[in-house]
Amino acid sequence: MSKTIFITGASSGIGKASAMLFASKGWKVIATMRNPNAEIELNRNENITLLPLDVTDLNQINDTVKKVISLGKVDVVLNNAGYGLVGPLEGTSDAETRKIINTNLLGVIRVTNAFVPHFRVNKSGVFISITSIGGLVSFPFFSLYHATKWALEGWTESMAFELNRFGISIKTVAPGATKTEFVGRSMIYTSHSDYNEYYDNYWKVFVSPDFLENRSTPETIAEVIYEASTDGKSQLRYIVGDDARESYAQRSAIGNEEFHKNLDTLFFE
Repeated sequence: MSKTIFITGASSGIGKASAMLFASKGWKVIATMRNPNAEIELNRNENITLLPLDVTDLNQINDTVKKVISLGKVDVVLNNAGYGLVGPLEGTSDAETRKIINTNLLGVIRVTNAFVPHFRVNKSGVFISITSIGGLVSFPFFSLYHATKWALEGWTESMAFELNRFGISIKTVAPGATKTEFVGRSMIYTSHSDYNEYYDNYWKVFVSPDFLENRSTPETIAEVIYEASTDGKSQLRYIVGDDARESYAQRSAIGNEEFHKNLDTLFFE
């Protein structure tokens, strides 16, 4: 009997690659996005069902989840929907702040909460949330993005205590730099003139070929998501990419303050 995965944010990048991979392995895929009518490739795959979902709309989340579980058992929920916001906090509006929190953090929490009863009754299921190396280390001008991703890492660890009692796993997959549209359409940019010099210095390093040379592909990350979905391990976190593993290891080895000092030197001196 084939298994079923529910994916948010499946219109591109990691979400789309994951939908294609799981479908190729015989899984039933429920791929959600805000505008499924615009998606061509996934619509052609007989193992993939597309549904509209805006993870900032609580009513739509609850209605969609009810519809999905009425069709049969769901085995994995992949919380992938999210985006980046970069720029000085002082140049960020309250609306932009609320939007990224609603999408990256509350969207994950609400989708998860909607599926918990289904998993609990079945005494099985895996929740996977795409966080980021930005949920474990920090870079300049990404403060709100980091706030959501660090929150998800802590939330996941706490939720594991609750859910494991019922045979449910909850995990994160934390990629480093990724060859997706994240720096393009999936990024919101804010600005403030008093920070321009510092921001320009940072951005030149952040998007330089040397800094991004070890980027992972969405397909590589999808493979790790499949591993996390099927390995049966109680592992909480899967770090993907040489850059992500190196950054996390370095921070752990030299301590928070020294790691922060090194990045400050790298970006601003």
